[in-house]
Amino acid sequence: MKLYNTLTRKVEDFVPIEDGKVKMYTCGPTVYHYAHIGNMRNYVGHDILVRTFKYLGFEVTRAMNITDVGHLTSDSDSGEDKMMKAARREGKTAMEIAKYYSEAFFNDYDKLNLLRPDILKPATGEIDMYIKMITKLLDDGYAYISGGNVYFDVSKLKDYYVLTNHVADEMVVGAREGVEEDSAKKSQADFALWFTSSKFEHHELQWDSPWGKGYPGWHIECSGISIKYLGDKIDIHGGGVDNIFPHHTNEIAQSESYLGHKWVNYWFHNEHLLDETGKMSKSNGAILTVSLLEEQGYDPLAFRFMVINSHYRKQLLFTYDALEQSQSTYKKLRNRVLNITDEGEFNEELFKKYDQRFVIEISNDLNTANALSVLYEVLKDSELSGHTKLELIRKFDTVFALDLTKPFDVKNVDNEYIEEMIEKRNEAKRNKDFALADSIREELFSKGIVIKDTREGTIYEVVN
Repeated sequence: MKLYNTLTRKVEDFVPIEDGKVKMYTCGPTVYHYAHIGNMRNYVGHDILVRTFKYLGFEVTRAMNITDVGHLTSDSDSGEDKMMKAARREGKTAMEIAKYYSEAFFNDYDKLNLLRPDILKPATGEIDMYIKMITKLLDDGYAYISGGNVYFDVSKLKDYYVLTNHVADEMVVGAREGVEEDSAKKSQADFALWFTSSKFEHHELQWDSPWGKGYPGWHIECSGISIKYLGDKIDIHGGGVDNIFPHHTNEIAQSESYLGHKWVNYWFHNEHLLDETGKMSKSNGAILTVSLLEEQGYDPLAFRFMVINSHYRKQLLFTYDALEQSQSTYKKLRNRVLNITDEGEFNEELFKKYDQRFVIEISNDLNTANALSVLYEVLKDSELSGHTKLELIRKFDTVFALDLTKPFDVKNVDNEYIEEMIEKRNEAKRNKDFALADSIREELFSKGIVIKDTREGTIYEVVN
C-alpha cells in the first residue's frame, strides 16, 4: 500500500505500527447544520481508504468524533461557538441541535454506503479526558492561563508548523481569512485548550474544571478521543485539506507535547469539492446535501461514482451536468452488470490476474479511477465466464460500494407508463433512432422493467 503523507509531502510505502492492523482516526462533523456534498466527498475518501485496507487483508479500527461543543466561528478562538449560534438561530437547545443534525448527517452518510466508524464519540462525552490532558500540558509548561482561559504556548515547540511547511509570519493576524486577534494570548499563534465563563458568560454547555466552569476548545477533543480509544500511537489521521491548519497542526502540537513522542505516522487529506463559485461551504447560502440531490431525482450512489472517478487529492468541480453524466454512466454500468448471466466455470487463473491488477491500482495511493478501468476490462473480456466476472465484480465492489450487483428498486411504475415508453421505443426504432431506443430500454431497466422483443411484439417483465 502506498499513500501520500501530508507530513512528509510525498507518497510513501505504508508500514503499520502492528503487522496486519491499522489504527485510524478521522475528524467527524460539527453538527450545527446539514453536511453539504463537499463534506461528504471527504467521508467518501475515508471510506475508500478503510475499504482498501480491508481488501488488502488489514484489520482496521477507526475512531471518529462528533463535534457538539467548542468549534468557534473563527480560526483564532474568537467569534462564538457554532453550536450556540445554531441554537439561537433555530430556537432550540444545543443538544437538540446536535441530535437533529447528527441524525441528518448519518442519514446522508448511509445513503452513500459509507462504513460506520468502529468508535464514534461526541465531544461532550469525554470532558474528563480533556481536563487530564490540559492539566499535564500546564504542569509541563506547554500551556498557560490568561484571562481565565487556558492556551497552548506554541513558542515551546521547535517546529509548530511541521504539517503545513509554513513559517510563523504567514499565519499572523490579517494574513488569512478568519484570523482575528485575541488579546488574552501571548502570541496570536497560541490556541485555546479551555474556555471559561470569563470569555463566554452565557454559554449553555459548561463543565466544572480546575480553571473554572467552562468548556473545551475544538482541537483538544480529537486528540483526547484518539488517545483514549486508539492509544498513544496511531497509523493514520484523516480529514479534509481545510483541517491541515489550524486543526491538525494544533492536534499535533498538543498531542505530542502531552505524550512526549511522535503521535501519527501518516496524515491523509482529501481535496475540496468545488462549485462554480469556488469551495463549497455552509456560508454560501443554500446547502446542497445528498438528500436534496436525491429529492431532485439523483441516486446518491451516482454522486459516490462521480467522486471515485476522480483522485482524492485533486480538486473536483461539481456541476449538475457532471452529475447527470455520472448518473447516466453509473446506470449503464449497473445495467451491464445485471445483464451478466451467472453461468460457466470459475477461471481461477484469470480471477487472480484481474484481482492482482485491481490491487496494484487501488493500493497506489487509492487510484480509484484506474481501479474502475480494471472493472470495465473485466466486463469486456470474452474469455471470462459470467460466473467469474460476477465474482470479480462482487469483490471489487467491496471497495467501490456501488451496489453493482444489486437489482434496481421498482418504484411507482404503472402499466400505462410502461406501455407509453414501449410505444416511444418502437417509434424510435421505426425512425432508425436506435440511440433513443436504447436509452428508453435503459431507463425502463433502471426502474426494474426488462423489455423483450418477440415475434408477437414487445413484452416486459418486472424484476424483483
